[in-house]
Amino acid sequence: MAYKNVKVPAGGAKISIKDGKLQVPNNPIIPFVEGDGTGRDIWRASVRVFDAAVEKAYGGKRKIHWMEVYAGEKPFKLFNSWLPDETIEAFKEFLVGIKGPLTTPIGGGIRSLNVALRKALDLYVCQRPVRYFIGVPSPVKHPEYVDMVIFRENTEDIYTGIEFRQGTDENEKFKVWFKKTYPKEYAKMRFPDTAAIGIKPVSSEGTERLVRAAIRWALDNKRKILSLVHKGNIMKFTEGAFKDWGYGVAKREFRNDIVTERETWILGNKEKNPNLSVADNAKAIDPGYDMMSPDQQASIRKEVEEALALWPTHGDGKWKAKLLIKDTIADIVFQQTITRAREFDVLATPNLNGDYLSDALAAQVGGMGIAPGANINYLTGHAIFEATHGTAPKYADLDKVNPGSLILSGEMMLRYMGWTEAADLIVKGMEGAINAKVVTYDLARMMDGATEVKCSEFGDAVIEHM
Repeated sequence: MAYKNVKVPAGGAKISIKDGKLQVPNNPIIPFVEGDGTGRDIWRASVRVFDAAVEKAYGGKRKIHWMEVYAGEKPFKLFNSWLPDETIEAFKEFLVGIKGPLTTPIGGGIRSLNVALRKALDLYVCQRPVRYFIGVPSPVKHPEYVDMVIFRENTEDIYTGIEFRQGTDENEKFKVWFKKTYPKEYAKMRFPDTAAIGIKPVSSEGTERLVRAAIRWALDNKRKILSLVHKGNIMKFTEGAFKDWGYGVAKREFRNDIVTERETWILGNKEKNPNLSVADNAKAIDPGYDMMSPDQQASIRKEVEEALALWPTHGDGKWKAKLLIKDTIADIVFQQTITRAREFDVLATPNLNGDYLSDALAAQVGGMGIAPGANINYLTGHAIFEATHGTAPKYADLDKVNPGSLILSGEMMLRYMGWTEAADLIVKGMEGAINAKVVTYDLARMMDGATEVKCSEFGDAVIEHM
């Protein structure tokens, strides 16, 4: 399309998608938003790292043609729009882009520019890898055990923004209807007269496409465990359904490649005792079996029989080579990812759980300054890679903050494009700079013998260590 304020580079070509696979030319046009506040500093440092990695990896045979698009304070000042329509159109047309941190406008209008972009492009996966770089200060004893990737559902849950503010006509109308239509549920509210109301939608479609993407990624990247993180013990019909739908898509679509945790117990019991009866196997996996009703016991026996029917493809230990699918309650996962980090690999979560968890995990390996992220639609190929931290306006234009989050988001982008050699060089450069203790202030203040450098100088150090 024709753009008014966006200048399309003349020497570049579009990334496209065919049969579900990205088609990346050697001269791709990549839209970028430099970001607000410190975004300007970290973009200048990061783009030099990206270009250096591509040049070193491919010797001039490949080159990114950067195309600036606008979101946040800059277009508001220039065009009186926080998120110009042509920015969304550019991300749609060119498929893959990257952005720095954006401020959230105060007052009316857009709740969040980041959420607006995700909704406009239906970027249903928020993908957040969390890994440790040797030498980074950490509050935990074994940060090197942390190597996880979070697949957070990006379009549902409370992030849909369906709320009724207390004291408004809308709130009162909703509560009148709610009380009349669902009196038992209304009665569960402790203080209904002063309550604000929020609605939490979780759908089978939204859940299944998120879990499907997580499983495919886990299999493609030879990961061992996928954990469904949920609060289904309390929210049985939303988060509990997330768990059930997640297991469902795993069993239907990836049966030969996956095994559930309970199936490993059943198959393992049979391997230890080939003569074990179905009923005894059921008692072994559910110690409360004898206290269950006949219908409940029948359900457990059916589960055992279905697992044993997998014997040709999963028995005799073959299940040990499969992707393990298990589930974990959302509150306990915060403890276990600290105390048992090696038991977690890929985590699939509803929106809010993933929001909390990704930031908590980042704290174990150096904080948000080096936490990358991406918002992806694996069906259409659309993806926006982004710094995961805020704009830190008090540090804006001081060439001070850590550009690692955006640098590593660019590494994710290059890997997503299939440019793995360039991505590997960025990881090598980050490892080298951090091992040499040449770091920005946020890490330097926690490291003995560190050399504190500016944002731009850290970019230089990453390039030097490629």
